[in-house]
Amino acid sequence: MKIPPHKLEIIAQLLHAEFIGEADHLITGINEIHIVEAGDLVFVDHPKYYEKALHSKASTILINKLVDCPPGKTLIISEDPFRDYNKLIKHFSPTAYSTHGRSLKPKVGEGTVVMPGVYLGQNVTVGKDCLLFPNVVIYDNCIIGDRVVIHANTVIGSDAFYYKKRKDLLDKLISCGRVVIHDTVEIGSCCTIDRGVSGDTIIGEGTKIDNQVQIGHDTVIGKMCLFASGVGIAGVCVIEDEVTLWGQVGVKSDIRLGKGCVVLAQSGVGDDIPPGKTWFGSPAGEASEKMKELFLVRRIPDILEKLNK
Repeated sequence: MKIPPHKLEIIAQLLHAEFIGEADHLITGINEIHIVEAGDLVFVDHPKYYEKALHSKASTILINKLVDCPPGKTLIISEDPFRDYNKLIKHFSPTAYSTHGRSLKPKVGEGTVVMPGVYLGQNVTVGKDCLLFPNVVIYDNCIIGDRVVIHANTVIGSDAFYYKKRKDLLDKLISCGRVVIHDTVEIGSCCTIDRGVSGDTIIGEGTKIDNQVQIGHDTVIGKMCLFASGVGIAGVCVIEDEVTLWGQVGVKSDIRLGKGCVVLAQSGVGDDIPPGKTWFGSPAGEASEKMKELFLVRRIPDILEKLNK
């Protein structure tokens, strides 16, 4: 999320926190670790991720320990970086819930059909010649391209599934990102596509998505992909062009599926897949090898019977 440039000193004052670095250092964005850029502030609250945050592209690190500050960066020392990150999101992107059937000024392109019961949130843009079936919900700030079809009861832009486990509750990280859907995408009924935590969840041009598919926050999907019913994709994945995921495939967070790869039905993907490969199984592996494994497993009773004779 980009913000008007603010001096480090001012951001630290908002959080009632100490800082290390030049007081007039400018912060121009607030983003989580996967999408940070120069000028951004990022938070880190676990030693496991200190090095990743400190050596990321982020220029300011909101951290819960006094550490050596890398050259060219600044630090804000916080007792609770997760809490203070949420505080900054609320300050720069305050929530404004609508009580109307749709936002007062939706941007809807020529030739687009919006059927009864559709809700379009604040600052939503829908392109030309789209078709939105009944009860589609599109949350604030999402962007829909031209010639997009979204079937009934699908929700675009719901919050990221992102929580911090505390002693007495699961504390939610506030989402302020968007969903961006490119031209000629078709999305089936009862799908859910979560917005980015602070960036964009993206569906590439020409991709087709079946019914009851879940796509997690900040996932980037390429062009001409094909997802069958029941697919579940966790957050921060990169799915390259022309990938096919058959029914009930599950994809772990923060992995990459290479161009043109295919994952067969009911597989669980926990690692990157090279381009052009066909994978199967749970945990998924190259399909030909997994089929050999299944064949050998089926032979076990016969092998045991021969051994017992």
